[in-house]
Amino acid sequence: VQLQASGGGLVQAGDSLRLSCATSERAFTGFGWGWFRQAPGKGREFVAAITWRDKKTYYKESVKGRFFISRDDTKTTVYLQMSSLKPEDTAVYYCAARGGTYSSAVGSYAYWGQGTLVTVSS
Repeated sequence: VQLQASGGGLVQAGDSLRLSCATSERAFTGFGWGWFRQAPGKGREFVAAITWRDKKTYYKESVKGRFFISRDDTKTTVYLQMSSLKPEDTAVYYCAARGGTYSSAVGSYAYWGQGTLVTVSS
């Protein structure tokens, strides 16, 4: 299963950015999807997740209302729409996939993209 993350970049505080995570249909169907991030010197943390069956979404508290995870089944792509970005959102963002129900645990995701860097300047 290969995941291809893209969309990162350098933005200013308050700007918006959309991350994409593309994969093949075989790898897309039936999986729960998550976005995680890792800031310099810190561990990887959960940001958002979307379940396969009912597209229910979950968010890290600090991004609620600013970030939105979605899924386009026709394009086998998962998105993370980020708005009102803050310097503390600066990190490498990873998409990940897992079988089963929702989880925010890094270790529960079996498949990972390569990461895309988001830098938010103040």
